Amino acid sequence: MQAWTIPAFGIENLALTDHRTPQPGPGQVLVEVKAASLNYRDLMVTLGLYNPKMHLPRIPASDGAGIVAAVGEGVTRVQPGDRVCGIFMQNWLDGRPTPEKVRGALGGDIDGMLATHVLLNAEGVVHFPEYLSFEEAATLPCAALTAWNALVTAGHLTAGETVLIQGTGGVSIFALQLAKAMGARVIGTSGSDEKLARAQTLGLDAGVNYRTTPDWAKWVLEQTGGLGADVVVEVGGAGTFAQSLTAVRMGGTVAQIGVLSQSKEPVHIPAILHKQVHLQGIYVGSRANFEAMNRALAQNHIRPVVDKVFGFRELPDALRRMQAGEHFGKIVLQTTD
Repeated sequence: MQAWTIPAFGIENLALTDHRTPQPGPGQVLVEVKAASLNYRDLMVTLGLYNPKMHLPRIPASDGAGIVAAVGEGVTRVQPGDRVCGIFMQNWLDGRPTPEKVRGALGGDIDGMLATHVLLNAEGVVHFPEYLSFEEAATLPCAALTAWNALVTAGHLTAGETVLIQGTGGVSIFALQLAKAMGARVIGTSGSDEKLARAQTLGLDAGVNYRTTPDWAKWVLEQTGGLGADVVVEVGGAGTFAQSLTAVRMGGTVAQIGVLSQSKEPVHIPAILHKQVHLQGIYVGSRANFEAMNRALAQNHIRPVVDKVFGFRELPDALRRMQAGEHFGKIVLQTTD
């Protein structure tokens, strides 16, 4: 088998290496990976910005889809030939998160999915909807599930409410698709008029360019009759958080996900108190959440938006595309060129 490894931090240090294909032991499955997708986290891991103390070498990427090639003794959840995704956190199967459950994150705590074959716990895989390709399914474990939990678990979204998305990356586009399927109104920001136009073809009700309208929170209030958005899918980080607090309605939810930008401004605690904002950090989700989301995807026949498919050997180019912010939706790699 082949795998990409990070022997030292930096895109230029990535190495495509040969390994002996492992065999599953009791309770394990061997997955032949067909496609993997990238998240901003994978770029940060590669650059050494996610966890500078991470033990190296490390196989990156949390998200992938493939075929079960072999199963170990006692495995009944899946069988050879099944089409599956790995779950982001291999130990978080159900219920609330705990320190023990959130250990074992693929591509971080343990080796990830950028390999032709991966060995996983049989409990750490899920079947994905049959109508999806491997490339589409590979986008689900992190970005799609994060968007799902922002809207459903944190936001308790109902039909007719307004969702604010930021940008047009993987999480935001999934949030757009899922929120529209749930009957919500979706408005959004982007630094590109072209990307906003593309988002409108997916159902975006209104968009604003934050480069030409830097006070976009005021625009959100105008779009909502002065009330604000019911749910803000906050992927910008510290640099956008203050405006997100302005943009959310009283009693609304800010689902805090991203760390894309920084700010020296202090957190405006009075705004959280006076508006009685529900502030919820979102760190992907459990296997049970994943399976619930897959049912919703299948019911609404939602297809993930794939920005570009790279060959397996093109990982450095794929990461640089993400670093440049050129993508719309998800960046995917096929494991066979």
